[in-house]
Amino acid sequence: MDTTTPTAPPRTLLSVDAAAAQLSIGRTTMYALIKAGHITTVRIGRLRRIPAEALTAYTARLIAEQNAA
Repeated sequence: MDTTTPTAPPRTLLSVDAAAAQLSIGRTTMYALIKAGHITTVRIGRLRRIPAEALTAYTARLIAEQNAA
């Protein structure tokens, strides 16, 4: 008998709050990164969502910049 519970697939689009939590930063900082163009977002109606790949790309850029310095 299989007693494991199926896990939900990772989300493709995250809310601003969820994306901020993923990066361990505050909501205000996340909005500042979005406004500065550091993190790409999409609009769905009135909602702003952040693709999970945008967070991966942002962290990869940070790592590359810090390794280059």
